[in-house]
This record gives sequence, structure tokens and C-alpha cells, in this order.
Amino acid sequence: MTTSLSDMIEVSTTIDASPEQVWELIGDPTRMGEWSPECHRVTWLGRLSAPAVGARFRGYNRIGRRRWATVGTVSVYEPGHAVAWEVHAGPLPVAHWGYRIEPADGGCTVTETFEDHRGMLIRVVGSALRGVGDTEAHNRAGMAATLARVKAAAEAPAIV
Repeated sequence: MTTSLSDMIEVSTTIDASPEQVWELIGDPTRMGEWSPECHRVTWLGRLSAPAVGARFRGYNRIGRRRWATVGTVSVYEPGHAVAWEVHAGPLPVAHWGYRIEPADGGCTVTETFEDHRGMLIRVVGSALRGVGDTEAHNRAGMAATLARVKAAAEAPAIV
């Protein structure tokens, strides 16, 4: 089993839709279950039940038959431009996930970022428990799939 040691991954795509249209799709972490191949559901925790800095949520994830949950805390919330959150599994920091939207010719560029916050031992154990050999390749592929789904939704003809 190979475990990549990269701490930061960025994947971008250009979308033929306005930044506002794309923000409607990705600005709320509870919609991640619609886009991600791994995170299938997100629910709010605590008194805040909408995206805002400090809002907490539980993410329900799966790969094949493996299932697990994490807790995310929104750390960046700039409507129309950026959203990000810190992920923990119990008391342990796991990762930072984020999305940036930048205007581009006739649409926008969306960049998804992942930063691994796990220590080496937790990386190896976590990858083994998730059944993932190369974590960087796995995450990069999942991020590309997520952005492809967002792109398809944003570029789909509106139903009137």
C-alpha cells in the first residue's frame, strides 16, 4: 500500500455559468452529498443551521462498504467567492476542505482545495481503514469528480 505524503491538493475547472449560479451549488456544505463521490450526506450540528463561520456539521462518508462520519466547522464563508471548513474525527484534526470561485470569460473557475492535517501515523491508519492506497490520487480523483458534477449541474439547461 502506498500512502502519499502531499499535504495540499488543488483541482480546478472552468464552468460556463455565472459565479452566482455556481455559488448556489457549492456555498452550502450540506449540499456536498449531491456532488461528492465520498461524502453522501451532511447535517448541521448545534445552534447554527446555515453556512456561516463557526457553523458545525456532521459529514457522512462512504467508500464501498466502509462508512464513517466526521465533524466539520466552517472556517471561511465569503458569499459568492469562497467557503471552507476544518474537519475533525473526534478530537483529531483531519483536513481543511475549501472552494473558491473566480470570474472567468463567460463563466467562472472553481478551485477545490484539500489540506491534510493528520499526522503520519493517522494518515497511514486512516488510509488503511478507508481502503485507500494512494491518498493523494484518491482525493484528486474525488475532487475532479465533485467538480465535474458541479459543472454538469451548473451548465444544465434550466427547466422552465
